[in-house]
Amino acid sequence: MRGIGAGTRIFDLMDRMPAIPPNSGVAVLNNRRGPIRFEGVQFEYPSRKGVEILKDLNLEVGVGESVAVVGKSGSGKSSIHSLLLRYYDPIKGRITFDGQDIREFSTDSWRQVIGIVPQDPVLFTGTIASNIAYGNPDATREQIEHAAREANCEFVWGMPKGFDTEIGRQSLSGGQRQRLAIARALLKKPAILALDEATSSLDATSERRVNDAVDKILQSRQTTVLIVAHRLSTIARAERIVVLEDGKITESGTYRHLVNTPDSRFRTLMAAQLSNLEDESLGQDIENVPETADEDADEDATRSSA
Repeated sequence: MRGIGAGTRIFDLMDRMPAIPPNSGVAVLNNRRGPIRFEGVQFEYPSRKGVEILKDLNLEVGVGESVAVVGKSGSGKSSIHSLLLRYYDPIKGRITFDGQDIREFSTDSWRQVIGIVPQDPVLFTGTIASNIAYGNPDATREQIEHAAREANCEFVWGMPKGFDTEIGRQSLSGGQRQRLAIARALLKKPAILALDEATSSLDATSERRVNDAVDKILQSRQTTVLIVAHRLSTIARAERIVVLEDGKITESGTYRHLVNTPDSRFRTLMAAQLSNLEDESLGQDIENVPETADEDADEDATRSSA
């Protein structure tokens, strides 16, 4: 009887019409590129009417630029990805891509130009190749292997059957799963890559390998990257950092600029994180910022209120 009840709920869910129709709107060409703009965006979840998550948010991410959104838990940073992917629409304001409101696009085609790497990626029972190809089912083996190289999936070549190795949900380490998720995203040749706490649950060694893969993407400047993270090693790789507090952007600038500004909110957030690490200080960490952090933009870094 429990199985029948569960099956009924599944079919009810399958029959439910999505709040945002998947096929209405114009298609987005796969090779289209342009800036992303959040223009006066206000948002509240349908289940929490009256509780504003984002408040008059204004944010622009240029073509090929990498921006990290940071803030305390509940500040609204993950909601930015949810709106970008059109899981929800703003209650006020708009989000544009290449100057066009994303609500004019069909959600299916819009999501095809976005690669997403979540905190806990889903892998299916099947071969490594089929799991990577989930991002592009028509991809050739050569394309799959190229994406794997770009994502630092060198461990695949060491497996008994290589890309034909059968895997399950728990047969790979966290770092290996994350790198496969990056390969899956890159196989789509996305205009936008959304990293959502992609390294937050990894150990230091796995995190380093994942961040090395992210560095390759950032250095190519062919993909616009929007990072939601709290780990310092991931945040410092972005060209620009925006601090989100209570649904508003309170600071924006390069890592070096913000961490060297005495009254910076970002500095306060990072100091709290670093205080939990042994033998590490703000000064030492500044020396270890990757070259992808934009040093030349320090003079132009500004603090702004949305």
